[in-house]
Amino acid sequence: MNGSAKARLAYRAVPVALLALGLAGCGTPGGPRALPDHAIALPAAWSGQDVAGSAEAFAYEDASYWQALGDPALTELVEAALAHNLDLAQSAARLAQSREALAQARAGFLPQLNASGGARQDILDGGGGDPLLNLGVDASWEADLFGRIGNSASAARYDYESAGYSLDDLRRVIAGQVASQVISVRATAAQLAIARDTLRIQDENLQIARWRNQAGLVSSLDVEQARSQRAQTAASIPLLESSLAATANAISTLAGETPGRVREMLAAPAAVPAPPRLAGLAVPADILRRRPDIRGAEANLYAAGARIGVARAQLYPALRLAGTIGTSDAGPLNLFDMVTGSISATLSQLLFDGGRTRSQVRSAEAAAEGSLAAWRKSILTGLEEVESAIAARRAADARLAELAEALDAANNAAILARSQYQAGLTDFQTLLSAESQLLTARNSLASAEADRATAFVRLTQALGGGWSGASALSDDGTTP
Repeated sequence: MNGSAKARLAYRAVPVALLALGLAGCGTPGGPRALPDHAIALPAAWSGQDVAGSAEAFAYEDASYWQALGDPALTELVEAALAHNLDLAQSAARLAQSREALAQARAGFLPQLNASGGARQDILDGGGGDPLLNLGVDASWEADLFGRIGNSASAARYDYESAGYSLDDLRRVIAGQVASQVISVRATAAQLAIARDTLRIQDENLQIARWRNQAGLVSSLDVEQARSQRAQTAASIPLLESSLAATANAISTLAGETPGRVREMLAAPAAVPAPPRLAGLAVPADILRRRPDIRGAEANLYAAGARIGVARAQLYPALRLAGTIGTSDAGPLNLFDMVTGSISATLSQLLFDGGRTRSQVRSAEAAAEGSLAAWRKSILTGLEEVESAIAARRAADARLAELAEALDAANNAAILARSQYQAGLTDFQTLLSAESQLLTARNSLASAEADRATAFVRLTQALGGGWSGASALSDDGTTP
């Protein structure tokens, strides 16, 4: 059975009422789990996709999808962020805490042993003999009759899984943020180069207007219009430089380093990354297993169900065994001549607590309902993000094709207007309009290229690309 079929079988409809019964009854972690009915009819294919693809057709879901953009600096910065981002360091610490909480919860299955020892020396009534010593060991153990300990361990195990998925989801998000911001830097740098190139041309236009005014061929209006146009373009350059620096500094923070290196690294001119073409996509059902945020919400749901079992177990009897073995006060030479021991069993049953425990059960059930709603929402959010990313990618492709044609036409118009103005065949206003359209077309094309690359990043992220599942470990140390 392939992964897609398993995912669909795992999400078969199970009555929601079984959530509390099935999950609360799990005595030990690691057993089979049946998901509740998510009550969401998953489509057979994406609405923005012409032909449904297979899970293998869309290769950009790999953990290192950013390498497909073909930008070495982008790849280096993404990998640096994944290695040194401080938010990831905090999430990794929370994962370590969850692992230790799981170890603590599992310790409840085992008895607890405490050793004690003492020494006594009489100092009055001529007490000058050997000191009196005693040693002892106390043992206690609770039988897990109704699953309190087992469900506590199950809840801790699912919390551990959730923490692992949270770390993986944060990696997915951080990788997308860095990739998107590097793309933004490339687009801003392209627009900055366009502004500087345009400024050079406008300097030439201003000089031509002055010469023609001095020759009495045109009025000073042409000169003032040329000055205004040049000044507006020059004013846009500091703004672009500031935006470039701010984005580079934000990337530095994501990479866990002080500003400077990233800015220098991205200073060299480079084209906006061109993503691979849009291929077939995995079926929508597969997103339930591919996205770590959905898997994390699922783990939280199971943890909440296990806590219902913990709360309910307090309503039933508890059996505790205790034992003691030790020596009486004796001298060093005959310390073990007198060894005593005892064992006892205690059965306790809650009779009355003013409704506190039943309230705790209802509170745990309400928390499970909230987790169920959060899980359902994570599925809808995932579907929404994929559909929106598909639409954005297709729109970016279509827009880019039209803008390329618009740029070609605007460039030809600007060349013609410039040559005609120099020959005195047209007025300066026509030249200004043609060059303004050229500037807009060049900037729009650079923006559309960035939108296309960003849409690729959004789509791969929405489909679950950018994580390998290495952090979301089950109780036996393997990926669940």
